[in-house]
Amino acid sequence: MNGTIIVQSWCSLLMRRDTIFYTLFQRSPTLLFELLENPPSNAADYRFESVAVKEPKFEIDGVFLPPDTDNLGTVYFCEVQFQKDERLYERLFSESFLYFYRNRNRYSDWQAVVIYPSRTLEQNDAHPYRALLISDQVHRIYLNELGQTDRLPLGIALMVLTTVKETEALKAAQNLLSRTQQEGVDPETNRAIMEMVTTILLYKFTQLSRAEVEAMIDTNITFREIRAVQEIMAEAAQEEAAHLVLRQLTRRLRQELPDELRSQITSLSLPQLENLSEALLDFNALDDLLVWLQVNAV
Repeated sequence: MNGTIIVQSWCSLLMRRDTIFYTLFQRSPTLLFELLENPPSNAADYRFESVAVKEPKFEIDGVFLPPDTDNLGTVYFCEVQFQKDERLYERLFSESFLYFYRNRNRYSDWQAVVIYPSRTLEQNDAHPYRALLISDQVHRIYLNELGQTDRLPLGIALMVLTTVKETEALKAAQNLLSRTQQEGVDPETNRAIMEMVTTILLYKFTQLSRAEVEAMIDTNITFREIRAVQEIMAEAAQEEAAHLVLRQLTRRLRQELPDELRSQITSLSLPQLENLSEALLDFNALDDLLVWLQVNAV
């Protein structure tokens, strides 16, 4: 049961990357325009929304809307793509064109921005959209090509942090948070950045709790050191689970198990012990245990 609870708690901490980007853009819509060579002059006035286009229903990751003025502005469509999708451009352009068509009286133009962690996730067959992809209306951003996090604006550095390898993520996160103090970031923004950094690291180190991640950030404790402690804790959990399963088996089978079987059971992994704790409810004799071990203890 302990292993199940741990897995559930880890899963509850997971946060999809697109949700991370949604939060980033919601807090600071101007981040999108920091990625572009020619941002609009009124970038600071844009607002970020996630919209659904009905009949048929499409979900657009993010739409950046210009301020409501007498002058029609440009609407920006944003797609954050962290997995391979061989129909990405079909969906993106269908959604964008339909939304623009239905709101033509509100906007004078449109732009689309696709954010990839790297070029490897590009749609392979993009030939039908070659004219759009080489135009000045579609912008493809590859985060791993933007540079080191310590040389990027803080907001963009947060985006790039989502792509940094696990072995380098802690140092990058610590450097980023150190910069918030050096650059005199206001307390509210500093708290928001701290929260985002913690969330990103939780996404990367799913086996760690929030408290452990915060300890990594605030001290010189490394992920390797925390993992070593975790392994010790996991061994203790495994020993506790094995002891419990042995007690259950003794009660279920109404006999003490031979030393050889006890040794085999105590060597099972935590997931195997969890499976055995459920299976033994159907055991009626020692032979049932022997069969189970022969099939599952591999």
